[in-house]
Amino acid sequence: MSWVLSQPDLEIPLRGGVAGIARTIALVLTIESENPFGWLSGGELVLTTGTRLPATPAARAAHLRRLDERGVAAMGFGIGPAHAEIPADLIEVADEIGLPLFEVAISTPFAAIVARIAARSAQLRHDALLRAARTQPRMTRALVRSGARAIVRELATALRATVLVLDAETRVTDVHPDTPDDELLHTVRTAIATDPGATGGVHTDQGRSITHQRIGVGGRVHGSLVVVSPAPLSAVDQILLGHANSLLALDFEKPARLWEAQHRLNSTVLGLLLSSESDLAPAWTHLAQAADAAGRIRVLAAECDSLDAVDEIRSVAESMAVRSGHPLFLHLLARRVLVVLPGVAAVAFARELAADLGEGTRRSVRFGLSGEHPLPELTVAADAAGLAAAAAERGSAPSEFGALTGRSLLSFDSTRRVLDTLANTVLTPLIDHDAAHGSDLLFSLRAYLEANGQWEAAAAATGVHRHTLRKRIATAQGLLGCDLDSARVRAELLLAILARGS
Repeated sequence: MSWVLSQPDLEIPLRGGVAGIARTIALVLTIESENPFGWLSGGELVLTTGTRLPATPAARAAHLRRLDERGVAAMGFGIGPAHAEIPADLIEVADEIGLPLFEVAISTPFAAIVARIAARSAQLRHDALLRAARTQPRMTRALVRSGARAIVRELATALRATVLVLDAETRVTDVHPDTPDDELLHTVRTAIATDPGATGGVHTDQGRSITHQRIGVGGRVHGSLVVVSPAPLSAVDQILLGHANSLLALDFEKPARLWEAQHRLNSTVLGLLLSSESDLAPAWTHLAQAADAAGRIRVLAAECDSLDAVDEIRSVAESMAVRSGHPLFLHLLARRVLVVLPGVAAVAFARELAADLGEGTRRSVRFGLSGEHPLPELTVAADAAGLAAAAAERGSAPSEFGALTGRSLLSFDSTRRVLDTLANTVLTPLIDHDAAHGSDLLFSLRAYLEANGQWEAAAAATGVHRHTLRKRIATAQGLLGCDLDSARVRAELLLAILARGS
């Protein structure tokens, strides 16, 4: 309500009921009826010119009180032919019951107020949905990384409220931001007790809204999720509450199959540690879950500039694995992250992982993806992924190992330094000659070398006659003091030119 009154161009000064200025408007209605009460359900801003209001002050007071009882958020009174000003008795009653009553100038059409509030409501709904869309994946990642406590923190932050988790005996197990006092805890427990066996409910107490939901799966109840907020939760807030409840239920439930899988993995690791023969067959059997139907894998490598980036990549990968239901095989080595992926799904996983990272993290990571390999070639795939990552640019899409052909030597610092030295040493006579005479010897030499010595193709690339090109290459050969008939010389010169120009 306060936002509407703050719009200066609408010219709607508040005349009464200032105590209710914090009320929320859900709908705007223009009503000229003696008996509109059956059409009202709460949260309405009623606009009227007062043409059908009762004639006496007592009747008008009763009319306004009934509007308040129906939950009307406010009334806008249009000044016009029916009333030159708002009746003083209406202002007095509005102040008494705390129902905001504002004046609408004759120059302000009701339609302008309706349009402004509709636009504001649409923007608030969009913002709320966007907030929910951002919060839900954060809560999912919080579950993977830190469990119930992190979910409670994320929900409390998103709702700007106090969130509690109570076990089946109504003992507080998690709370954020602060533990409530004994009086509020008693009120919460009473609210839960008034809904035995129910899924939850909403209660109000001393200007607070207490929303609670049962946490459980099937007939098993693990406790309650409670939100204490200044006002009832919106529909979007309820969506976030339900999402958090589902995640908490998963965390409490710990399905038996997950425990069994964890036990099998623990047994496998223990067996490997105790085995004097270091039999790795069980480990290979376990890793086979990562392969696709054809038994092929690809390895994704992420070279990170910081440990924070390592942590975020691990968190996002774990969240993606939870959503997909596929096992995650991830290995950390200093600032490198290796993920073993099914061959057919690796590219999509790698791109989604990179896209889900924060902008700052993405700019500090180089991703490399190996080609497809059979499972026993795991180390070969890991080495290939590492080479592809080393050749990738920070912040770019994952570089695939198979795409390195033709540029891999220029991608590594050690070989690049050698090639730069070669370029600066060998090519200087051509560069100086071109600068002094305005010639294109270096450009012509590159075209000749890239055409593998084919005169016609090289001449076409440079746009000159082949005889002109032959003369340029002869001049270049003389300046360089080398034999261009040697394949090794031609290879070194081409690499030097590419290193200088890349």
